[in-house]
Amino acid sequence: MADSSMHRPDGRPRVVVTGMGAVTPAGPSAAATLEAVLAARPAAVPITTWDTEGHPVRFAAEISDFDPAPLIEPRDARRIDRVSQLGIVAAQEALAQAGLAGPADPTGESSNPDGVDRTRVAVVIGSGVGGIITLEDQIEVRVTRGVNRVGPMLIPMMMSNATSGLVALRHGFHGPAFSVATACASGVDSIGQAVDMIRAGRVDVVVAGGAEASITPTAMAAFARMGALSTRNDDPAGASRPFDRLRDGFVMGEGAGVVVLESATHAARRGATVLGELAGYGSTCDAHHITAPDPDGAGAIASMQLALADAGVAPGEIGHINAHGTSTPLNDAAETGATLKVFGEQGPPVTSTKGVTGHLVGATGAVEAVIGLLAATAGTVPPVANLTDPDVDPAIDLVRDTPREIPVAPVLSNSFGFGGHNASLVLVPPGA
Repeated sequence: MADSSMHRPDGRPRVVVTGMGAVTPAGPSAAATLEAVLAARPAAVPITTWDTEGHPVRFAAEISDFDPAPLIEPRDARRIDRVSQLGIVAAQEALAQAGLAGPADPTGESSNPDGVDRTRVAVVIGSGVGGIITLEDQIEVRVTRGVNRVGPMLIPMMMSNATSGLVALRHGFHGPAFSVATACASGVDSIGQAVDMIRAGRVDVVVAGGAEASITPTAMAAFARMGALSTRNDDPAGASRPFDRLRDGFVMGEGAGVVVLESATHAARRGATVLGELAGYGSTCDAHHITAPDPDGAGAIASMQLALADAGVAPGEIGHINAHGTSTPLNDAAETGATLKVFGEQGPPVTSTKGVTGHLVGATGAVEAVIGLLAATAGTVPPVANLTDPDVDPAIDLVRDTPREIPVAPVLSNSFGFGGHNASLVLVPPGA
């Protein structure tokens, strides 16, 4: 961090990152995901988890080899929806890196094996739709086998707050634990809520991020009926094409991303390694349309400007932008227009990682915050996968073909969601 003090100019605590975790179609960890993104290696494949016959879209960015064992016992896994399994695994990686992965106290008392007051550790892991796999399965059970065969674990498995509750339970965290649901902005808004809680002094540490597992028959059919999904069934790897003229919709993905945030003072007191600073957060609503973004980009502009102002960072200090970049014409046009209005025609390099990972819905912002901070720390910007014929204003400096080396500098990461939700983060790597 350029300013190594423990507090911001307004006197509130600085919020630092001490752990990061991710499980995505591109890799089973944060580092593996970054490696695939830098290599522009698309993860979309034909769907294997259910019979896609008759479906207009038969591919997605699945985590085809995901196995929660040995972290989650098979008996327990049967009582936990896939979305929460993904969140638990990503949280474990982040907490282990932060040195906070101690087990819960079986007596129910507040234990602190690492010297951390667990009554002041919160968990905020968002999701756009929660446990939809369990919900779909149990609806089929009711229809085919009767109401008395519906599983008693349906509600605790499908509820959106399940992942936060389960992470808190596993690690004995007794601070607030809740979920944020702002569609595709859920991961960023969860991290933003965590920042606000730490700055307000309510907690010392927050495990924050997003998780999603919505590659289901009904969800895929619904998104396809909206015209939101790519239909390149004969070329899954080439389907997600952010900012490219040949794009025809986004590719559904699944995964989870989690960061451990804490006040700079708390991190220093326990000798934690600081991986960066979560310096700025902005959130707005278009109030324009339930699914389509405001074509003028007013909400996106305000979100980015709020995040920059919150961080005390000028547009010219941003090293690169991790764009929402969904591979849909409406989003790409609105976002690039908004970016030009905030940064001008000499703006920083722009990338979107969704050409590799697909769109992870409620998890996407958290995963991209992790990727963005890792990339900024390494002084590199990932290329946009499948970008062969850019279809945006040429003043937008899209990174193509290979990673671009840049000086170590702050990164701006955007996520925009159905409902008109816009959320932006400014993350500052060490040394910036």
